Amino acid sequence: MSRPRRAPTRKIDGIILLDKPQGLSSNQALQKVRTLLRADKAGHTGALDPLATGMLPICLGEATKIAGLLLGSRKAYQTRVQLGVETDTDDSEGVATDNFPVPTLTRERIEAVLPRFTGNIQQVPPRYSALKREGEPLYRRARRGEAFEVAARPVCIHAIHIVAVGEDWFDLDVECGSGTYIRSLARDLGRALQSGGHVTRLRRLWVEPFGAQSMHPLDALIECAHPSDEALNGIILPIEAGLAHWRQLRLDPDPMKRLRFGQRIPTKEPAGLVLVVDSTGVAQGLAEVDCEGTLHAKRLFVPGRGSMSGH
Repeated sequence: MSRPRRAPTRKIDGIILLDKPQGLSSNQALQKVRTLLRADKAGHTGALDPLATGMLPICLGEATKIAGLLLGSRKAYQTRVQLGVETDTDDSEGVATDNFPVPTLTRERIEAVLPRFTGNIQQVPPRYSALKREGEPLYRRARRGEAFEVAARPVCIHAIHIVAVGEDWFDLDVECGSGTYIRSLARDLGRALQSGGHVTRLRRLWVEPFGAQSMHPLDALIECAHPSDEALNGIILPIEAGLAHWRQLRLDPDPMKRLRFGQRIPTKEPAGLVLVVDSTGVAQGLAEVDCEGTLHAKRLFVPGRGSMSGH
């Protein structure tokens, strides 16, 4: 018996701000979007836990070339910290490992410990995480019951704001840099309050540079699964949207052509990475100005592939 033929893929270039549902891993959500849209290439810009919901930027086609650059973007979350219990995963999906008394909670009591967790700090990631040791994710070792220590890493938490306080829980808004684990923050806050803590709710509110732009649930993408591209035009963002905070350098047709042929272009621009746009303002890719004042290509997009093209 022959296998059923796969639906042909189509070339789609741009970024979709997916509102990831609870219960799916980031990769599962990515594959659903890719299959639904029949996109030829797709990647995401930083994983969310299965428990978490919220913004998961999905890069399609040529936009996958900038996915790695967005991994280090600032992010914002809203989370609920439940006191009195620590779990092996540091969230409510894990098994309880310790129980603690819960102190009388007040906003002032929580605010008193927050300065310990803002700015540049050292944080121990959860044992159940995708961080790798000797090429293997830590969560696999944890599932096998292996005993191992997780080293602290430097992270930056820009701001923490108290949203609500309950009898044995509190909600926080957190702005942080890449590599920060909100589950670890909940665990450590619980200990600082002389109790234990874990995450019961987690939502990513935004990822820089997209801000709090509207996200699209998976259901909304079903309308884009047919050959017509009209519905998709209202959902997909151009590649440039992911590089809005980058310095731009406009090139006329001749130097743009030379750059694509691998030639170095003299420039008076300051050294560093730049987003190269053509004479009409359309993004052409990333280039770098070196200390000697020459521009050379880093990752250029395929000519003629705009923010959306489908077959």
